[in-house]
Amino acid sequence: MKKLILLAVLAITVQVFGQDAPKAERQREGRAQKMMQLSTEEIATLQTKKMTLLLDLNATQQDQIQNVNLENAKQRKAMMADRKAKRERGEKPTTEERYAMENIRLDHQIAMKEKMKSILNAEQYEKWEKARARMAMQQKGGMKKHMKENRP
Repeated sequence: MKKLILLAVLAITVQVFGQDAPKAERQREGRAQKMMQLSTEEIATLQTKKMTLLLDLNATQQDQIQNVNLENAKQRKAMMADRKAKRERGEKPTTEERYAMENIRLDHQIAMKEKMKSILNAEQYEKWEKARARMAMQQKGGMKKHMKENRP
């Protein structure tokens, strides 16, 4: 009897922990792959349209933000291709390289804030800041979950 109960518990445990990633997570990964297949112009256009809906941008602001988004998309695509090539070669960034990358990322964020301040009015800028903060929190939550799941 004890062996039968032990087998039942073991079978249930294996089923619970052996399941695939949640559906939402698989969809998010698929979405990221699809975005990578888009051109930089397409990515910038989609981002600009989303911002137009969120912030109610006028035509001049749309053009300016389109240029900023295009520049960012090109830069991001080049960096991602570089990281992918290094990963495929089995190279891992050194501590100094990680520090430099983080420094560049933060400098870019500061410059982006300045550009947005010059393009958007005060109300739009406040909305944009709140949306960025909300996305950052969502990403951190997803990162924490991802780190917990992939811990050895």
